[in-house]
Amino acid sequence: MQKNWYAVYTKPHCEGKISLLLRKKRIENFCPLNYKKSQSLLRSKILHEPLFKSYVFVKTTDSDIITLSKQVNGIISLLYWKGKPAAINEEEINAIKEFTNNRHEIELEKCDVNLKSGEDIMESKTYARDGKILIIKNRVMKVCLPSLGFTMIAKIEDESIMGRKISFGKKEFQGQS
Repeated sequence: MQKNWYAVYTKPHCEGKISLLLRKKRIENFCPLNYKKSQSLLRSKILHEPLFKSYVFVKTTDSDIITLSKQVNGIISLLYWKGKPAAINEEEINAIKEFTNNRHEIELEKCDVNLKSGEDIMESKTYARDGKILIIKNRVMKVCLPSLGFTMIAKIEDESIMGRKISFGKKEFQGQS
């Protein structure tokens, strides 16, 4: 059977615990972390928090995901689409992995679930890469995840990006502002 990526909905603040339990059962999973700077009066520190609150991504078969969701304590349910567990594209999981490895202080914004390549988006400085839409504009980088219904947004470093090449995956893009 073919393995797909699925999103499981967990109890609040239990994403790391669920990820660890799945790892112990030798089940491939992914809990993307977002690194945020927290400024207090005396010092700043970096917080590691889940990018998708209460979600962990699991790679398994259709039949195993339903039994797995009932066996692991802390998993509330699965993410469903049209009455079936929603399979998430491998390309989108890879995009999340790469985006979280290279960027910090990522924000999520809701987008259309059925987004293909809208003409209104394609008119701006947009680049299509393996079915995803990557927008680099005004020192902001966006990656749309249509099967999840979110867009990841991160600011590009303070250094000048005018005319500089920015790499994402195996592609390089010319930065413009």
